[in-house]
Amino acid sequence: MNKGIGHVNVGDAIDSFMLIKDVTKGVTSNGKPFLTLILRDSTGEIEAKLWDSTKEDEALFIPEQIIKLAGEINQFRGKSQLKIFSVRPAQLTDGVHISDFVEKAPVEKKVLTEKLTEAIFEMKNPTLQRIVRAFIKKYQEDLLNYPAAVKNHHEYVSGLAHHVVSMLQIAKELHKLYPQLNKDLLYAGVILHDIGKIRELSGVVTTSYTVEGKLLGHIPMMVEEIALMAKELQIEGEEEVLILQHLILSHHGKAEWGSPKPPQVREAELLHLIDLIDAKMNMLNRALDKVKPGEFTERLFAMDNRAFYKPLFEEG
Repeated sequence: MNKGIGHVNVGDAIDSFMLIKDVTKGVTSNGKPFLTLILRDSTGEIEAKLWDSTKEDEALFIPEQIIKLAGEINQFRGKSQLKIFSVRPAQLTDGVHISDFVEKAPVEKKVLTEKLTEAIFEMKNPTLQRIVRAFIKKYQEDLLNYPAAVKNHHEYVSGLAHHVVSMLQIAKELHKLYPQLNKDLLYAGVILHDIGKIRELSGVVTTSYTVEGKLLGHIPMMVEEIALMAKELQIEGEEEVLILQHLILSHHGKAEWGSPKPPQVREAELLHLIDLIDAKMNMLNRALDKVKPGEFTERLFAMDNRAFYKPLFEEG
């Protein structure tokens, strides 16, 4: 298989190397053990079943292990699933490396850095600009490497920076349409809204939630970090700090979506909507890239479990 797991069809035979992202143990209704593997390559990921698994299998097949497998693509509840026929751990002589199986942002890090720098230079408010500059300096390397999520959107190397830069482009265009907006405040909210994920998520290769991430979450952590950064920069009594904290606190929009407060400032409402737009378009574009015109995508859990149709007629 040369086209990558993100572009396979039901019925395709698989004979390939893949990286294990996650493993869970299960037992069938008749008491037989099995493993559910989440496998990935540079084009996407897929769930796989290893039936009649043994204790040796459980020890061998663990996250961040590269494996060589043969199998077939089936469909289960509207999603592709890989049925494994044979599998073994990769060996040094196979010449494969973890970096071969990690999806990367479609934009180079150099370009992402340039776009971030341009946005910061556009900012006129000295308080907001100082705070944003301080966080970029503190987290620049991780910001340019981390994914934006464990799954669903921008869950790839440099995904966090790609998400931020895409949102900045949307914010810039909307400011042209609505010049009443405080562009500096909106830019600051966009750049900082998800930086807390650097502490919430474990890393790049087999991304999961840290203990801190599970117990606190990126929103409260970032609100606290803004207060500490303002104190470090000796910024006291400035309303910008409070409003910026509100933007971070409310950017998920609703309590049931993870925001302790709903947006109560115009720029906070828009930040929430821009975040939604970019996350959903990222999910849809990547899902639609994997199907042909006239076909439906798999059901997308984060899009209310809907499948989306790719029209036959071309753009324009």
